[in-house]
Amino acid sequence: MEFEFKDNEIVFDRELSSLDKIVLKFIKILNKERVDYVIISGYIAILFGRSRNTEDVDLFIEKMSLEKFKELWKAFEKNGFECINTSSPKEAYEEFLQNKTSIRFAIKGTWLPNFELKFPNSKENIYSISNKIKVSLNGKDLITSEIEMQIAFKLKLGSEKDFEDARHLYKVFKEHLNINKLKSHISEMGVEKEAEETLWKNFLN
Repeated sequence: MEFEFKDNEIVFDRELSSLDKIVLKFIKILNKERVDYVIISGYIAILFGRSRNTEDVDLFIEKMSLEKFKELWKAFEKNGFECINTSSPKEAYEEFLQNKTSIRFAIKGTWLPNFELKFPNSKENIYSISNKIKVSLNGKDLITSEIEMQIAFKLKLGSEKDFEDARHLYKVFKEHLNINKLKSHISEMGVEKEAEETLWKNFLN
């Protein structure tokens, strides 16, 4: 798989998986409704070639009014998705999103894969949605978390699956990463030890 780098954009082509097709369909709705978003976590590693399964695709979406959220809800339903937490958009907004809890959407009648949506609340969340990159996959655009932030975030999550995601992203993008930025994120998240064991020992010696 060959990547082309253009400023803050990564361009590549590959055969689309069934998950890719669902993601692109979901993102198309966000774009049409003019909702700012960023994809984070496991799907990013999968997008860039890591072979593993995932049950969900995690996104931050911009904070918005209840009225705008209701319009987004209608757009999801019109395009074949439904919320699997609640059937009420008001409850989803007030009891979940406003309380820093995620809501999940899936294709109607299914549970997996699902899209986990949250408002950005922490410093890391806000950074991710404010500092993102465009990915062009077969000419279709996606917006993902900055790779340096994603690697550090995966180290912070700390499961073996997350460490493997971090190793994969580092290996794929090693020649294009801003190492100082990566080390700054690692320091801010307090995962220097994890970085030493997961990244530096494997790739810098």
